[in-house]
Amino acid sequence: MSEPESTPQPAPLFFECGASWYWVLCGPLCAGLLLAIQHSGGYGFQPLVPSVLMVLVSLMLAIQVKAARIHTSVELSADTLRQGTEEIRVADILAIYPEAERPTGWGKQEPQKWQESRALGELSGVPRRKVGVGLRLTGRRTVQAWARDHRRLRAVLTELIPETVPPDGPAATDTDDGSSW
Repeated sequence: MSEPESTPQPAPLFFECGASWYWVLCGPLCAGLLLAIQHSGGYGFQPLVPSVLMVLVSLMLAIQVKAARIHTSVELSADTLRQGTEEIRVADILAIYPEAERPTGWGKQEPQKWQESRALGELSGVPRRKVGVGLRLTGRRTVQAWARDHRRLRAVLTELIPETVPPDGPAATDTDDGSSW
């Protein structure tokens, strides 16, 4: 009896992990710093408190990194776009909205319509230090994909979905003509 062959998954076209495990090293660094402070203060090496500090800080940071890797990771393949735990098919993406202009001067700039739409993923909005990319989906839905390297995500999405919404306004399917279903 032979084992079923599993087809290897192709490498993603775009990937961001959400957070790095290197943050967990802050626990041992804090413990080492506390040991150095104890020694320079004339108390010698007393490892109990630095050890407890190391465990607590490392555990707290490990939980945060794990959560970030689950909820703020991005993966784009030829078939799917995964944002956190939400996954949509690339075939459902009809168009990409143009990049929002950065505010200039002191005046507050009005956000584009797509910037007020729902962000993909289970978070309530676009995560901090990430930038939204407006997408028009089937069924006249507008959502925001997001990534830290949003320009590269936009470039890869543009290769997969050639249609973009013109900068001068939304496509005809985005306007409400008053007709009912």
